[in-house]
Amino acid sequence: MNYWLMKSEPAECSVDDALAEPHATVPWTGVRNYQARNYMRDVMRKGDGVLFYHSSCAEPGIVGIARVASASRPDPTQFDPKSPYCDPASKRDAPRWLLVDVQVLRRIPTLSLPELRARPELADLLVLRKGNRLSITPVEPRHWEAIVGNK
Repeated sequence: MNYWLMKSEPAECSVDDALAEPHATVPWTGVRNYQARNYMRDVMRKGDGVLFYHSSCAEPGIVGIARVASASRPDPTQFDPKSPYCDPASKRDAPRWLLVDVQVLRRIPTLSLPELRARPELADLLVLRKGNRLSITPVEPRHWEAIVGNK
């Protein structure tokens, strides 16, 4: 099993939005970074653990525990001219962008960036690295245990 930290802007899809959906599951649309796409395509598997992270908000941080709920498949927003994630260069017979479904298992009290940074066992968590802007990053099993083991 692999573990991931997946960022979502709460204005787009918050953990509460996901919990309100059938089976608390949402398609993780709008990923437009090749490395993040490759994680979904090549490494993520159904059942992998996910730290649901709110970004671009007043208090960024981990707000939920989730799991990958599907294999990767083409992201339909790349073909939708009304979507901010439309990519006219992507073709239906050779889609450029993918998504996975994410199922939120539970909301947790926000673990803010300062709280994460204050924990020495999380010092090398990728989301804490200066300049890291990826929306999907792998999480080491020891980091997962340090965060989720107590929840």
